[in-house]
Amino acid sequence: MRRDVFQAIADPTRRAIIGMIARQPVHLNGVAEKFEISRPAISKHIKILTECGLISIKHRGRHRYCEANLQKLTEVTDWVEQYRKFWEHKLDALEFYLDSIQKKEKQKRQKGNIKGKKKIASAS
Repeated sequence: MRRDVFQAIADPTRRAIIGMIARQPVHLNGVAEKFEISRPAISKHIKILTECGLISIKHRGRHRYCEANLQKLTEVTDWVEQYRKFWEHKLDALEFYLDSIQKKEKQKRQKGNIKGKKKIASAS
């Protein structure tokens, strides 16, 4: 079964495993030693990450090493990017609107000050 990359990053343990092996390949026992969960649980996480295509297992001698395939994370960045652009556009529009309101308020205050100064000057 091929899993979705979003399933892989949904779990904090799997994100931690990805972070660990992103730096360098780690043998399976080395991965398991870093976590306070059972080896079968780690094996299940490794299986899911492998099914998602985020890691691959390479045999070196008697050990099996986990290696990261981080290019699969581009699916996540592409998905996030579309929403970043959407919100960036909305926030830019909001900023423009708030700036225009501020300018109008500033102009009103300046007109009020000018009228107040004229009244003071004419009263003298």
